[in-house]
Amino acid sequence: MKTFRLDLWKPEEYTYEAAYGFMPNVHAYLHEEDAEVRRCMIVVPGGGYCMLAPHEGELVAMEYYRMGLNVFVLTYTNDITMCVPLKKQPMSDLSRAVRLLRKHAAEYHLNPDKLLICGFSAGGHVCGSLCTHFEDVTDPDPELNALSNRPDGAIFGYPVITSGEFTHIYSMQALLGKNPSAEELEYFSLEKQVKKNTPPCFLWQTATDDLVPVENTYLFAKALKEKGVPFAHYVYPTGGHGLSVASMEQFMGWHGGEYVCEQLGFALEHVKNDTAVGMNPQRKEELMQQFFAPKEPPKKAPEDKNPPAPNEFMKKLQAGINPFADVNTWVELSRIWFDRLLG
Repeated sequence: MKTFRLDLWKPEEYTYEAAYGFMPNVHAYLHEEDAEVRRCMIVVPGGGYCMLAPHEGELVAMEYYRMGLNVFVLTYTNDITMCVPLKKQPMSDLSRAVRLLRKHAAEYHLNPDKLLICGFSAGGHVCGSLCTHFEDVTDPDPELNALSNRPDGAIFGYPVITSGEFTHIYSMQALLGKNPSAEELEYFSLEKQVKKNTPPCFLWQTATDDLVPVENTYLFAKALKEKGVPFAHYVYPTGGHGLSVASMEQFMGWHGGEYVCEQLGFALEHVKNDTAVGMNPQRKEELMQQFFAPKEPPKKAPEDKNPPAPNEFMKKLQAGINPFADVNTWVELSRIWFDRLLG
């Protein structure tokens, strides 16, 4: 496997005020044993537009790598302080990634006509924004702007879709601020923005999602159907938010892909040093408590005290049973879907 980081923007092109030295990038996972031209997947982690979740990046990338794709994980602009609205920057980051990979398709052995994106939670909103608004994104680089930024297909896991009744309010606040205009809310309520040329979409979510209501995928699926856009839509009966690939590997303590937390680390240093842009005192106190408050050492249990009994989830894991084996099927179902889509 060949891995590397590719920054998306030149320094003069990237002007997000709360970057603190961060540069949006993709992290590559490429097959290097041959020169076979392969399908490409860009994985877009979630995190409420405040941070990015490692288990929705590299862990997912490795699933698609094992399927034979060349895969990239996108680390896009986010803001833990929620003080500088992101607006169109994350969508522009993904748009630039699509164009840049098409430019380097021969070098990276990618089929530029078989390029997919896969986003989770707020990362699903980034993907959906590009799928519905790709024609709006002009790249400052003329050579790249001449290349298409329309994905050939998109996979959405428990995505934020709407800015309406069923929205995830904190994602929208990080994206647009606390006082967005009606026009901004309409623009980023993606079920209202589907067009006939929106790429085919694969949607999945759990009915009991406790953070982003399942209505988000229903709203998007309905809009896709009305516009005649091919789609698949799977709803699993149980499971909370953020299940990612829902594999035994994940549940048994997998960790990795922390590179997606780079901007978070930069921003927290500025929060601690009181140099964050536009820092709201209340938000600073929340972040100081969350990330910097002293942790009390765990109390040692009396030696004669029995350890707590494992819950049902842990019992199943200890027995070698995946409690969310049904949810894990979305990975293979997505492969079947894009095999049919791309040939």
